[in-house]
Amino acid sequence: MVGNLDTALIRTFITVADKASMTAAAATLHLTQGAVSQQVRRLEDVLGASLFERDRRGLRLTAAGERLFGRARQILALNDEIWAEMTGDVERGKVRLGVPFDLVGKGIAPVLKSYNAAFSQVELSLICAASPDLKNALAAGEIDIALIEEPVRDQPGGECLRIERLVWVGAKGGTARARRPLPVSMVSQTCAFRPVVFEALETRNLPWRTVFESGNIEATAVTVRTDMAVTAWLAATVPDDLAIITDDRELPPLPAFSINMYWAQESAAPAIRALANHMRNHLFGGDGRRS
Repeated sequence: MVGNLDTALIRTFITVADKASMTAAAATLHLTQGAVSQQVRRLEDVLGASLFERDRRGLRLTAAGERLFGRARQILALNDEIWAEMTGDVERGKVRLGVPFDLVGKGIAPVLKSYNAAFSQVELSLICAASPDLKNALAAGEIDIALIEEPVRDQPGGECLRIERLVWVGAKGGTARARRPLPVSMVSQTCAFRPVVFEALETRNLPWRTVFESGNIEATAVTVRTDMAVTAWLAATVPDDLAIITDDRELPPLPAFSINMYWAQESAAPAIRALANHMRNHLFGGDGRRS
């Protein structure tokens, strides 16, 4: 017999997972801590599995909770999309979306396409900048919602949508990787990848020099395509005509980055909430927060 999942329980589960705390989740959902705890237990009873365990940092997902998390977010996003479309909650308005340069292609295109199709009356604006600049713009009220790339080791205040490997990228068959000092091309001075890339090179004592620094990612890609330099991008964003460098032992390993969504959830307009749901459901195919 097929069972039915209660979306209210799913919403509570997702909120507790994001906040790593029953108390914080209760404040977000405007429920008592006891009500949140009871809803989590009900979901665990329905699924026959424990979803959370406690460590020194708070609550964290069990193996069963991790399996549920990605699917649960998709269920909730689809539920909220259908609700908004059928009830007319999102008919018009303006939304300013901030996105790092490297996510504009493969990452954000499906989100923009599906959102514009579903909510054609909403005026959606796209602002591209480096992650630190987007964070400042969000704090200043210049954008409504932002995707921010941050090292996984950091403790962000945003909602993690995906974790991606940061990789070295070069021209196919290129030789720039073998030159010393290593020619490196970065998008801008404020690029979120810049500090960790140069720290990794310094730790390995590998001499390097910057070839190009600009706000234009296409210009950066040209320096890599012409084998002038190598760069570092998230694995999922690497263009098909460039190569991820995996066979060079001299290049230091790079850390994973999380793509975190920041927005004022408590005061957000329906159009912004709908875009947040689209982000969860469609970013890189909406395949959860583990890459």
